[in-house]
Amino acid sequence: MLQLYRERLTLLLIALLPFHALFVTLVTKLVAGPGHAPLTAIVLWKEVMLAVILILAFLELIAHSPKLIARIDFIDSLILGLLIIAVGLFLGGKPASPGAFLIGLKYDFTALIAFMVLRRVTWSAGFLGSAYKILLIIGVIVSAYGLLAVTVPATFFTALGYSDLHSLYVPGGPLAAFQQIGGTAIRRLQSTMSGPNQLGLWLLLPLSIALLRRRPAEGLIILVALFATLSRSAVLATFVIITPILWKTVSRKNFVRLTCGVAVLAVLFAVVGGPAVPTLITRSASTRDHIARPFMALKVILAHPLGAGLSAAGPASNRVSDACVFLEEGSDPSWAADRPELCVFVGGVQKQPTERMCSCPFLPENWYLQMGVEMGVLGFLLFVTLMIVVLKRLAISDQRSAISGVFLAFLGVSIAAFFLHAWEDSAVAYTLWVLAAAQIPIKRS
Repeated sequence: MLQLYRERLTLLLIALLPFHALFVTLVTKLVAGPGHAPLTAIVLWKEVMLAVILILAFLELIAHSPKLIARIDFIDSLILGLLIIAVGLFLGGKPASPGAFLIGLKYDFTALIAFMVLRRVTWSAGFLGSAYKILLIIGVIVSAYGLLAVTVPATFFTALGYSDLHSLYVPGGPLAAFQQIGGTAIRRLQSTMSGPNQLGLWLLLPLSIALLRRRPAEGLIILVALFATLSRSAVLATFVIITPILWKTVSRKNFVRLTCGVAVLAVLFAVVGGPAVPTLITRSASTRDHIARPFMALKVILAHPLGAGLSAAGPASNRVSDACVFLEEGSDPSWAADRPELCVFVGGVQKQPTERMCSCPFLPENWYLQMGVEMGVLGFLLFVTLMIVVLKRLAISDQRSAISGVFLAFLGVSIAAFFLHAWEDSAVAYTLWVLAAAQIPIKRS
């Protein structure tokens, strides 16, 4: 009975996670009025639900398999090693604030701890199949809503409780409804989620399911939405996961033809579309950041080889720092004068506020280097090893199962993590790590 409740609650969590940002924004508007940051009590609904799932799992273990609680394999050792480093740094004063430590713990370890616990319980034979059906349906709903919402006026989103600013995360304010490509009015598809990159990465999972189960109509809707996020990392990950699917499902001759066709289309798009919409293709400011910030992260790792502590980098850093806006040299910052909560820089020089120095978040644009900044060289190596081992175990498991979407989506997000903080979103992290736990359980003997 406990297993039945746990699995049903897990399926409900997987179905609701993509709607988290929209739900929290709407409820915060209804409860606290417009202009408020998401209410913590509402934001934590998913962690509360996950905690209930883990409690049910723990009760199952006590009742049926108590020996598994203390059994540790290589994967568990890697995660525990990361936890020991994080706690050791905190006891040594990094970070100095318990709040910053807890925020970093949430982003870096919640999904990993859930993965450890849920590997130890039994999952029914039909659980993964049910999860995949739900994800495919939700993927179509989220994609369709996003494609419709991208055309509506900004006033529609402010009425729902979103910020009247676009493309900017403000820790003390409501969520931005969408992001625009710099210097244009082109919106990136965000749908019900907190950002276009988060949406693009989450869509990798329902897209994999649609492709593997040969559902062309659903796959096309999801693929169009994924490309409309204009997330270059998600698009790259898409090609990465499509390749093994095609390799398995079409003849070698057709595989070569398809590969050559895609290459030709990519070249034509670059030649024809690039000059027409250069900002859309190159995004010079974003590209500079993606190149420069990893090098900055490497410098920090060399300066702090033992680690700077949780929340020193990545999405947790966003939560404990000022909201900073960086403008090109010669830009006019006067538009922000009525928004004193923003720190505005022009050409690298702080223009607002004038009475204090701002503390901006450190975003390496690379999840692996983020772990290195926070937990040092050893933490970086442990995390990279963890990802390699999990991917290998998922691949081996897939050889015995017709369901391989977990491996493909996990692979795609792992690739995107070289260019983004790919595991920051709960819909991506919780869903994939929970499904991975069901697919690669710990050995029972």
